[in-house]
Amino acid sequence: MAKNIHHTGAGPSQRQLRVGELIRRTLSDVLNRGDIHDPDLNRMSITVGEVRVSPDLKIATAYVLPLGGQGREDALAILRRNKSELRRAISKQMSLKYAPDLRFVLDETFDRMDETRRLLNQDSVRRDTESRRSDEEE
Repeated sequence: MAKNIHHTGAGPSQRQLRVGELIRRTLSDVLNRGDIHDPDLNRMSITVGEVRVSPDLKIATAYVLPLGGQGREDALAILRRNKSELRRAISKQMSLKYAPDLRFVLDETFDRMDETRRLLNQDSVRRDTESRRSDEEE
């Protein structure tokens, strides 16, 4: 397999990022419009936070979360059950050589942000950050 001379970093390439964002938008539109013929899926409001694509663009991992965070496992099960129909709907709207295999994972970004805010609001942490600021200003 040929080595990509333009991308030597450890992170995703520009193509992976572009394709991932395109899949995210398309998947969000499909879910929002209710194009899939599953009443359980159409009843849910699902946020697609990010889609990461493998280097060969054949696997797309979608980080999803139901609105309000309620019924997370049910939402994953419903999405996985409709994976082939979602893949078909996405491939119709995109012009890729191969329709990527979709995988769904819970998006825990919001949980991590809440935990970070909680930690930063603790008195001991606030004192430490304020004392560092005052030391740097001197």
